[in-house]
Amino acid sequence: MSSWQTDYRTPFDLSTRKNVQAGDVLIITTAPNPSERINEQARKLAAELSAKVIPRRNLSIQKLIEMSDNHRTIIVTEKEVRFYDNANEPPLYFHPSMAYVRVKRLRRGETDPLIELSGCCEGDHVIDCTAGMAADSLIFSYAVGESGRVDALESEPILSALVREGLANYQTSIPDVDAAMRRINLLCRNHAGYLEGLPDNSADIVYFDPMFRQPILESSAISAFRTIANMDALSAEVVEHAKRVARKTVIIKENQRSGEFERLGFKRTHVNTSKIAYGVIHVG
Repeated sequence: MSSWQTDYRTPFDLSTRKNVQAGDVLIITTAPNPSERINEQARKLAAELSAKVIPRRNLSIQKLIEMSDNHRTIIVTEKEVRFYDNANEPPLYFHPSMAYVRVKRLRRGETDPLIELSGCCEGDHVIDCTAGMAADSLIFSYAVGESGRVDALESEPILSALVREGLANYQTSIPDVDAAMRRINLLCRNHAGYLEGLPDNSADIVYFDPMFRQPILESSAISAFRTIANMDALSAEVVEHAKRVARKTVIIKENQRSGEFERLGFKRTHVNTSKIAYGVIHVG
């Protein structure tokens, strides 16, 4: 994989999403024989997500899912916080994944398409409006350094909590990569209202990575992600606010065949043979 290639965003089928209804209660538990730190972490997450903490005992993941009103459960372990909605599929938990590889390339002095196309420099203020698993937030955070700032917005509370805990606790073998994760300011906010409330020219770069409307690939590994990801399409009004807020660029990542670039006024930029492309609006 060349330095210009990046991780693919898997598409989501709206029909697979499970909407949480009013009154649904998420179950939170721990791994067997938890420490007091893990018990306290579970209690704090339960309070944040209006969930119910139950002792793990010998309950299987399938049983925990069946006990939950919305057939979802979170398990707090010493290593990570895991989200399940199907006992037969992998859980969702924070991992830097391809972002770790991309940051290591930056450390070697190589380029990254997101950094190059956005014009991101040390000391910049970046707003990642669709954080998801915060992969691109990590790339930006490493690039802007200690003097910069990355605000990462994630509108879905469960996903926001999982990623926030991961950013705070995940450890790699490279201290400056860990430091870049810790510097990310993850906010459980919808980007539309957030951008509308910001002053003009208050950030350098505004970035969007919405759920792809056209398919690229399917993977069972992201099945749990489908149920808690924000599927809303990006609006032209939001892009106008982004242009008002940004001093340098507004950038979007999409399927290279997508019509979103033209619809929203972005200049499409292909990235080698990758199936994704970036769209850029220069405002500076």
